[in-house]
Amino acid sequence: MKRKLLLPAIGIAAAITLAGCAGNENPAASDAASSSSQQPASSAAGSQVSAEHNDADTMFAQMMTPHHKQAVQMSEIMLAKDGIDSGITDLATMIKDAQGPEIQTMTGWLKTWGEPTEMGMEGHGMEGMMTDDQLKELESAQGTDASRMFLESMIEHHKGAVGMAEDEISDGQNPQAIALAEQIVKTQQAEIKKMQDLLAGL
Repeated sequence: MKRKLLLPAIGIAAAITLAGCAGNENPAASDAASSSSQQPASSAAGSQVSAEHNDADTMFAQMMTPHHKQAVQMSEIMLAKDGIDSGITDLATMIKDAQGPEIQTMTGWLKTWGEPTEMGMEGHGMEGMMTDDQLKELESAQGTDASRMFLESMIEHHKGAVGMAEDEISDGQNPQAIALAEQIVKTQQAEIKKMQDLLAGL
């Protein structure tokens, strides 16, 4: 009899324990879901923009947008040329495909934050930016001269972007902007190394 009574008791105790565990998990999941809905920056989809930002976030987006636009322009100039090494055209395509969407992302942030989407200087004077005359020179250059000019200029351009991104990582507040800055540092440092290798092979 004692054994027969003991087994159901054990089963009941186990059921209570499992119910307790389930009860402990559900509120945590609910809290996480609630927290996620209250903080768009933590959205897994990343489609919502956190309104949380400071002056460093604003400056990062306002400066990096025209900086990216010039990188896309430089890449398009190279892609329009004939006889350019495939390693360089592949790099130009990669830069264009990556930075184009990032421009749209940062412009969207500025609109959400209620900040101006353009700088008065349109990015001129920022570290690594080519002047109008230098861009015209790149457009007219051909072959190895064009490749060398593009690589040397884009290396400096990337270094400028990495510097701005590092400032955002240190001083920014918006989690999405900081995440993009970290991505820029990682991606563009790798591209700098690739461009240095390509330059050495010319």
